This record gives sequence, structure tokens and C-alpha cells, in this order.
Amino acid sequence: MTRADLDKQPAEVAAMFDALAGRYDMMNDILSMGQVRLWRKRVQRVLQAGPGERVLDLAAGTGTSSMTFAASGANCVACDFSFGMLQAGQARLTARDPLRDKTRGRVAFAAGDALRLPFRDGAFDAVTISFGLRNVHGTRDALAEMRRVTRPGGRLVVCEFSRITVEPLDMLYRRYLTGVLPAVARRAARNPEAYEYLAESISDWPAQRELADVIRAAGWSAVRWRDVTLGVVAIHVARNL
Repeated sequence: MTRADLDKQPAEVAAMFDALAGRYDMMNDILSMGQVRLWRKRVQRVLQAGPGERVLDLAAGTGTSSMTFAASGANCVACDFSFGMLQAGQARLTARDPLRDKTRGRVAFAAGDALRLPFRDGAFDAVTISFGLRNVHGTRDALAEMRRVTRPGGRLVVCEFSRITVEPLDMLYRRYLTGVLPAVARRAARNPEAYEYLAESISDWPAQRELADVIRAAGWSAVRWRDVTLGVVAIHVARNL
């Protein structure tokens, strides 16, 4: 079975997600108890992608979130360094009704490393990354690279697991991560070892204020965040000013 370590070597992380691709979205629903759909809708509302805007959805996986942004009329690039995830997403997009609503924006899939994005400076009106920043080897460098490809005045939206603000509840949540989540994955996932890494990476991730400091250090301005589901997830927003 394939899993990565917390040093987050890109080849190892990509291989792990390649192995997860076929059942990744289903497992997200199971392990989040359906909350991932709520989180995705919150990101869409915060991003406020409009018709004709250019959006980079980084660590997009199978492009589920990218299709959500395109539904509002934005043209979205779903970028990931897992070829398995991109192939699964492209197959799903190809299978969709060709006579779908023409008011939707376009979704294009692109392979890319968050530390060396294959896009020109200022190419996008907005960049978003959901549940992928903690898998990057070099958080600040990745955030600086995202800023490079965002136009002046453009925006950043980061959705990531965080810390519950009520300590007793946070302790229960940590027990779920270290005990319940791996046990469920052993029953439902084809490569449960990968979900051990995912649980460890969530536990190792900085709290809301610490991540905001890293985003500022990467050159972003007007950084703020809002907690979702009591802080299980936090959505950070910033501007390229």
C-alpha cells in the first residue's frame, strides 16, 4: 500500500494520491460524514467567482470543486500533481452531458507542482486551494508562487483543516483523527495506510492564526479567516495588493 511521510516528498505524495483516485471522493464523503459538501459550498460562496473570471483551483484532485466554480460562469483550471486524480476528473468531465447549461464556465485540467506552477505571472483573478496546502513541501514558497500567478488585486482562498476553538471538543476531534478515522479507512478504503498519513498531516498542521501569519509572510495582504464546523475547517482569504 502507498502512503507518504510528513516530510511531504512530492513524488511520494503524488503516488499516494494516484492510488486513492478511484475512490477518493467517496471516501471524503464517508470520513467527513458528508461535511465536505458543505465545506465546498462555503468555499464557493467565499470565492465569489463570477462569469468570465479566471480561477486556478490548485490541488484540485478530480476537479469536483472546479466544476462547482465553473457552475457560476468562471473559467477554471483544475491543477494537481497527481496524474491519477486528473485522469479520473477528466473522465468524469468527458462523461457529462455535452448539452449542459452553456452559461457554465470551462474546466481545464493541468498537471503542476504548487512550487513551480506552469502559468505566467498574473494569469488568474483568483487562486484557491482546498485540503491540499498541508501536503506541499514548503508552505510559504507555495503561497508565494500562488501570488505570482494572481493578478494585482486578485484574491486567494485557502480551505484547510484547522483547530476547533473549544478545547474539550478539539480533544475529542483529535481522538477521532488518530483512532476512528484510520479504523473506518481500514474497512472502507483499498489503501488505508494513506489515510493514516492524512490524519497525521491534519494533526501536524498549524492553527488558524499561525497559518494567517505564513500567508502574510508570503506577501499576501488583508489576510483574514473564518471557522467552519467549529474550526474543524478554516477558510483563509487574502488579496494580492
